[in-house]
Amino acid sequence: MAEHPNAALVRKGYEAFTRGDMDSLRGMMASDCTHHVPGSHLLSGDYKGQNSIIDLYQRLFQETDGTFNVQLSHVCVDGRGHAVSVHRYTAERNGKRLEQNGCLVFRIVGDKFTDIDECQEDMDKESEFWS
Repeated sequence: MAEHPNAALVRKGYEAFTRGDMDSLRGMMASDCTHHVPGSHLLSGDYKGQNSIIDLYQRLFQETDGTFNVQLSHVCVDGRGHAVSVHRYTAERNGKRLEQNGCLVFRIVGDKFTDIDECQEDMDKESEFWS
């Protein structure tokens, strides 16, 4: 059985992110897409629009001297425009190492991401890493 188109879109997004292919990622987002980063650290907040989101993604690499790495585990869909990805991510920054699970909740209209909610396994650990 073929993979659901929303799951395939999410996988394609992770592949582009891993390659650092921000142009491909931009093409997968609606122009007014928003990425929500929870917590209380330097990257927390709502990133509205393609440019703002791409800046966030580039900053993940810059702040970690290119050590930010994400490994997609699986994608679940509901067939109504939502997809949830589960991943493990690692990074090093200022002598600290972060390794934990996370997920992204995508809202998809047509073939574009319109909203991305980020969830983390341990928000305190995340905030301490980025402080």
